[in-house]
Amino acid sequence: MPNHRPRYSVVAPVFNEEEGLPEFHRRMSTVLDGLDGPSELILVFDGSRDRSPEVGAALRAQDPRTKLIRFSRNFGHQIAITAGIDYAEGDAVIIIDSDLQDPPEVIPELVAKWKEGYEIVFAQRAQRHGETFFKLFTAKLFYWLIRRLASIDIPEDTGDFRLIDRKAVLAMRRLGEHHRFMRGLSVWVGFRQTGIRYVRRERFAGATQYPLRRMLKFAGDAITGFSYVPLQLATTLGFWVSGLALLAIPVVAALRAVFREDFFFGQATTLIAVLFLGGVQLVFLGILGEYLGRIYDEVKRRPLYITVEAPPKPELAEP
Repeated sequence: MPNHRPRYSVVAPVFNEEEGLPEFHRRMSTVLDGLDGPSELILVFDGSRDRSPEVGAALRAQDPRTKLIRFSRNFGHQIAITAGIDYAEGDAVIIIDSDLQDPPEVIPELVAKWKEGYEIVFAQRAQRHGETFFKLFTAKLFYWLIRRLASIDIPEDTGDFRLIDRKAVLAMRRLGEHHRFMRGLSVWVGFRQTGIRYVRRERFAGATQYPLRRMLKFAGDAITGFSYVPLQLATTLGFWVSGLALLAIPVVAALRAVFREDFFFGQATTLIAVLFLGGVQLVFLGILGEYLGRIYDEVKRRPLYITVEAPPKPELAEP
């Protein structure tokens, strides 16, 4: 918490939200008006295919606090958050989605915890309205997996909705990895962290931008970015299969000695064993490929995103 009057930055990724964007801006403006310092609203347009950028430009003309970042194409939700953090100038940076599932009215609660001395305050979902049983089940499964596999302690049922202090923002800007899991990175950088509970609402308008394919990719980025367990599992399973094979040799030899050829007939047992081991090998080759693919993306050193419109970028230094 700074000694001077605090400045607030709100970062909101936008992808095909033209229907709900004016309402999001209206509610966000009301919240920003009630804060105890100057503020900015950074809308990051992630290659929207609708009129969201035009709506954003009209909102900027009405409200000078609104800043626009427009990508040259769709780079993804986590990259949009990264860009917003890169351009944010506030002492406290609040990340929130623009679909109004995360209510802007919760922001003062995040700010209150920040003023108590916490540098990262995450919003934890107490209830999730308007989501299908499948979405709730897969979300529960994801958090169960990531908490057991990841090398960091990621709070359950938290999304990207959170407040990040300037010190933590500067630390996160130095992280250049391409396959990003931002809520994991915000935990990895450390600092004092706490959470508040809130009720997540239904989307104000439009359809979800996270279909099953994107959810699976997101889960893959989270697990491979913060866990070596899938790679270690190959070694563990290899030892178990080898141990079973060593135990099976004397057993099979004894059974053949007693029952002769009548005990095993045909090639079915051998075929099943070969298919099982072949399948296991292919699965773990795929896991190795996922990690190698991520290494390949990193060594190319391409920029995380390309903008066609953006405000001046602040320096990587304390304000």
